[in-house]
Amino acid sequence: MFSKSKVKKVDFVTLSKFYGKYKEALQLELINSPAGLSRHICEPALNRPGLAIAGFYSYFANKRIQVFGSAELAYLQKLPEGMRKSRIQRMFRCEVPGIVFSRDQNPPREIVELADEAGVCVFRTSLVTMKFVNSATIILENEFAESVTLHGCMVDVRGVGVLIRGKSGVGKSETALGLIERGAALVADDMVYVRNVGGELVASAPEMSRGFMEVRGLGIVNITTLFGLKSIRHNKRLDLIVTLIPAKDQEELDRLGLEREGLDVLGEKVLHVQLSVAPGRDIARLVEVAAMDYHLKDMGIDMAGEFNRRLMSNFQSSEN
Repeated sequence: MFSKSKVKKVDFVTLSKFYGKYKEALQLELINSPAGLSRHICEPALNRPGLAIAGFYSYFANKRIQVFGSAELAYLQKLPEGMRKSRIQRMFRCEVPGIVFSRDQNPPREIVELADEAGVCVFRTSLVTMKFVNSATIILENEFAESVTLHGCMVDVRGVGVLIRGKSGVGKSETALGLIERGAALVADDMVYVRNVGGELVASAPEMSRGFMEVRGLGIVNITTLFGLKSIRHNKRLDLIVTLIPAKDQEELDRLGLEREGLDVLGEKVLHVQLSVAPGRDIARLVEVAAMDYHLKDMGIDMAGEFNRRLMSNFQSSEN
């Protein structure tokens, strides 16, 4: 299933998207011509160009937004005007995506003029330098993260992110609804958007369908309206995948839980559990127990392993 899902890779983020989407969160203000907003940010990181303005351009990270803090600006202002101009011109010739001055600092007038000539956007933020760098880096890592859209229902069960999958009509949404009634929170129904952010799989719903669920026989229901704000999550780490299999289609399942294998999602292994769906089985309860079992394993408690050790110990005692 996952091998056939198309993985989306991001090669760049336009400065226009970055500014338009995050200007409030990052307290960004564009202080010159918007002509450079079409430029591309090609790396999910930022650069403080101290070495560059000192004249050292080997290994200059020109694909990143350049951040001028108090130290960089103070150094620039101490340079002779001609040297300051030549250093900035050289930086702009490297086609940097844009530059940001932190702490509400006002850049020298000639920098703004040179930026307009080169088509480079100059921003100002009221955030302190490190807070801006950290916040913007997290944002860019999310924007650049590989992603894939999976079919299923994603819920937060007792703090464990569970993706419920299976054939159409097997009861994924009904199972999720039963879990929500027990206190779980819906992350996404039908289309689950998964991103790999620094080795962590983060699931979310498309903006349009967030908080809604399709239930056969009932149609579209608004989970927030029915169960309150606590019943939804905007995103959640993907910890466990549960596949629902109709009883008539099932093969031999692992009855002890000793041979569970992980499924590959965006290069990361996710624990996988298969549950047989049959009349009278409380699937929601079983998924909840699977989530609790995952939580115990995460703390180093393996119930199936403990039972197996006791069993083997008993066999050895009997043989002796």
